[in-house]
Amino acid sequence: MYKLILFILLFIPNIVSAGSMKMIGEPGHLNEVDRTIEIKMFDNYYEPNQIDIKKGETIKFVVKNMGELVHEFNIATKEMHIKHQPEMLKMVGMEILLGDRIDMKKMKEVAKTDKSMAHSHSNSVLLEPKKIGELVWKFSKDTKLEAACNVPGHYQAGMVAKVNIN
Repeated sequence: MYKLILFILLFIPNIVSAGSMKMIGEPGHLNEVDRTIEIKMFDNYYEPNQIDIKKGETIKFVVKNMGELVHEFNIATKEMHIKHQPEMLKMVGMEILLGDRIDMKKMKEVAKTDKSMAHSHSNSVLLEPKKIGELVWKFSKDTKLEAACNVPGHYQAGMVAKVNIN
């Protein structure tokens, strides 16, 4: 059953249009940070679960994985998350993304031929348990966004934080 689901998600064309990164903002610069927001990732939820941003703000997110599993903090539209989920499932199928760790050596090797496996997105941080990462993002667009974990099953379990741009 798992192999069938993997096949469907990876090889049937995705009809959801995610749009470009520019429609959700842009990578921010440390020297332009307006404020810092700490995000705690627990197993299948974020604290806070709602983030209020002013349009034009550059936010530095300090993301802490407090859970026992690998988690992602990814800023995007719902459609972009849905489009990204097959990549994350592929990482699981290739044994790059394991329950409680990331095989970084395998990730780097596979990324030489499949750039999507590098997971080096400027709007995202992927962390092992008890690790801390940072992300700087400029919210230059008035777009409906959410922060979510796209590790297989986590988004579906509700690991989503609403991002309100005022």
